[in-house]
Amino acid sequence: MSRTVAVVDAGLGNLRSVVRALERAGGGDVRLVDDPQGVRDAARVVVPGQGAFGECAAALRPDAPLGSAIVESIRAGKPYLGICLGLQVLFESSEESPGHPGLGVFPGRVVKLPPHETDEEGRRLKVPHIGWSRIAQRGTHPVLEVPSAEPWFYFVHSYHARPVDERLTAAIAGFGAIPITAAIARDNVVGVQFHPEKSQEMGLALLANFLGWRA
Repeated sequence: MSRTVAVVDAGLGNLRSVVRALERAGGGDVRLVDDPQGVRDAARVVVPGQGAFGECAAALRPDAPLGSAIVESIRAGKPYLGICLGLQVLFESSEESPGHPGLGVFPGRVVKLPPHETDEEGRRLKVPHIGWSRIAQRGTHPVLEVPSAEPWFYFVHSYHARPVDERLTAAIAGFGAIPITAAIARDNVVGVQFHPEKSQEMGLALLANFLGWRA
């Protein structure tokens, strides 16, 4: 049985840091793959990505070979981890790129962070949201069970997912008075808006959880 972890390369930034972090977290055979067969042959699938939703959606269209292989793997029950755009592309659409459909695994859309939020001291929060934020779980999930009750993770984003079914939201983070979607989870799928590969000890713990997770 394959134990390969496929890190899907859809041309969306330097993914070597994700590969290295997975290897440090205990992933044995971690491979960058850019073809459908590499996704189908893997035991676990990780889809990272930075940049614009439209670029991601174009590379991973549900009717394109690579996007189709990802959807096929999810439906087959393989553990899936989406990071940043890898979470967002699971939904139907994004305000960032009208006319570019996502994979549509879950109903919902991706919306822009509000531009006029302020922190506790009244300072306007910048968009994009770049830096460390604390997350809070809604319920429990084995992949998110890191050694801290309210861990901090590193975010780089201007948009966040808004699922139709709020039960899909597994963790939130604060952005002023607005709770933003920090993680989603259902069945064999987990997605995080933050970057575990940039989140030091907590990020490595999360990746180790994913590598050992039996969905």
